[in-house]
Amino acid sequence: MKSMLLFSGGMDSIALAAWKRPDCLLTINYGQRPFTGEYRAAKAAADALDLRHELLEVSTASVGSGDLAGTSPADIAPASDWWPFRNQLLITLAAARAVSATGMAELLIATVRSDDVHADGRKSFVDAMDALLSVQEGGLRLRAPALELSTADLVRQSKIDLSILAWAHSCHVAEWACGACRGCNKHRETWRELGHEPY
Repeated sequence: MKSMLLFSGGMDSIALAAWKRPDCLLTINYGQRPFTGEYRAAKAAADALDLRHELLEVSTASVGSGDLAGTSPADIAPASDWWPFRNQLLITLAAARAVSATGMAELLIATVRSDDVHADGRKSFVDAMDALLSVQEGGLRLRAPALELSTADLVRQSKIDLSILAWAHSCHVAEWACGACRGCNKHRETWRELGHEPY
């Protein structure tokens, strides 16, 4: 069964790529501030893993908010990095690309346990999106194989070479790690959980 992975170049998606070795990795430039760093990391990791990598550019910056958009979070934001319906938007774009690519049957996302701070990081959301995609043309299925794992557990499960994981870009606000945002903090904590000092 051919699969495509929504590939941000962060720790979760790089580890999942190493574990599941999908047929294609898809990075999306949707207008997020850290895109240049994300793409550099994604390309380097894809090359190191010897996996096919594509880029899709569709700017949605005008509907963004919070850290990723470079604005104040919306009043209803559960965290500073919340972008309205971001996962739904990215899954829809990736699904459109996946069904137009020959033979893709599954779209993989690297959602992990800690993502449940957002409604679109929960099992109920993944199940709803899977059901929605499956009844449309192509019958694409959405899978989140690491949904019940922590990032450190996913890294261990993947058995990824840590020199490849070191390419990961987790910052939510800039091309280079700011060291202070939620993404940078998670990155640092994960390396420590794995028994390494990240910087």
